[in-house]
Amino acid sequence: MTIMLTPMQTEEFRSYLTYTAKHYAEEKLKAGTWLPEDALLLSKQTFSDLLPRGLETPHHHLWSLTLNEKEIVGWLWIHAEPEHPQQEAFIYDFGLYEPYRGKGYAKQALTALEQTARSMGIRKLSLHVFAHNHTARKLYERTGFQETDVVMSKKL
Repeated sequence: MTIMLTPMQTEEFRSYLTYTAKHYAEEKLKAGTWLPEDALLLSKQTFSDLLPRGLETPHHHLWSLTLNEKEIVGWLWIHAEPEHPQQEAFIYDFGLYEPYRGKGYAKQALTALEQTARSMGIRKLSLHVFAHNHTARKLYERTGFQETDVVMSKKL
């Protein structure tokens, strides 16, 4: 069973935005970054600001993660500015739907991304991961990502 990156289609994008706006708001709440009454609105605004032209926003690449070329199991979104001095792309969002987690598909997806990124001339991948997401942090560490900056907070 192989995971492939397939360009996200309009209907998939609509479903993705609905799912991910809610999920991102929840993650920001867990991190203590946003207040409950503001979280969903701020999340939707973030996606609107980052993707003003949806799938047609320049330099943004959104893929559905497909299993055996047919079943959508997750998503992956990068921003790759062609003139970036370090030939870097930033992973804005990456995830698997719940039933597909813990089966090795995430690692396969990152491998597919690396291959695709190399073919695009990208030499460096960066991302943000919430500190409370231990599963994701372990995955990224196992696949060669290293911490470059750490932001810390203390509740008073």
